[in-house]
Amino acid sequence: MLVRDFHPDDASALAQVFHASVRIIGTKDYTQSQVSSWSPQPVEAEDFLKRVSDGRDVFVAVNDMDEPEAFIELEKNGHIDCFYCHPNVAGTDVGSALYDRLESTAKQSGIDYLFVEASEAAKRFFSRKGFVVEHRHDFERRGVAIHNYRMVKVLKS
Repeated sequence: MLVRDFHPDDASALAQVFHASVRIIGTKDYTQSQVSSWSPQPVEAEDFLKRVSDGRDVFVAVNDMDEPEAFIELEKNGHIDCFYCHPNVAGTDVGSALYDRLESTAKQSGIDYLFVEASEAAKRFFSRKGFVVEHRHDFERRGVAIHNYRMVKVLKS
């Protein structure tokens, strides 16, 4: 497994990773209607590419055939926007390798703290990485009630 920077031709595969992660991993903590509202279908590659082309860092974990299996996004203000692993690699060291690359980049960029809106599964992961919950966030997506957690980690003291 290798962690590398995002390439534009990763967009379609990462849209599929996102969808599979939400639809399979998400059902462990959320109802079927919640995961359906979260990701009703995979986003188009063009839409994915447009969203990540705003200057954020996107790191991609790829297998030996350079096929994307997971990704994480770091915005310039320390916000971790997306962090998704394909169900086939979830729970392995892939997520940790991605996060470690992100944190290293954040520190090198002079970012003082990281923050994320974490799902139930991501909350468990980020807690192990030293994040603390600020609060639970309840909201609606496509008319369905769902929640996540605002979590933060200070990088500099």
